[in-house]
Amino acid sequence: MKVKIIFKNKDLLQFYKLYIAFIRFLQSEYQLNKDILILFVNEREGKMSTGARTDDGTLKVLSKGRLNRDILRTLAHEWIHEYQMTTLNREKGPNIGGKNEDDANAISAKLIKIFEKNYPEKEKFMYE
Repeated sequence: MKVKIIFKNKDLLQFYKLYIAFIRFLQSEYQLNKDILILFVNEREGKMSTGARTDDGTLKVLSKGRLNRDILRTLAHEWIHEYQMTTLNREKGPNIGGKNEDDANAISAKLIKIFEKNYPEKEKFMYE
């Protein structure tokens, strides 16, 4: 499984090592079984709120004007949706409530806390 990353928000490049470490952490916790593309976008695209997942393996994450911690939580949320759809073979559920959405919310919050605990040297960058 390969991950391609596109930073449409060039401001994030200064935190490249943080983002790569978090993506590797996600891979170790929830291994995906197909290639994905992660787009860090400046503006909402289509019907997305702060993030979106497409059926072709693209994860879009709104990044402009947000803390790294919030951006990474959104990435984890969309990663979990990708895992639900492609690894667990779940049906898409409602965008508000429902098992998939509730699980993605809870797991992404948990993953942020675990990451900060396991990588204390990265925590200072989470709030930038």
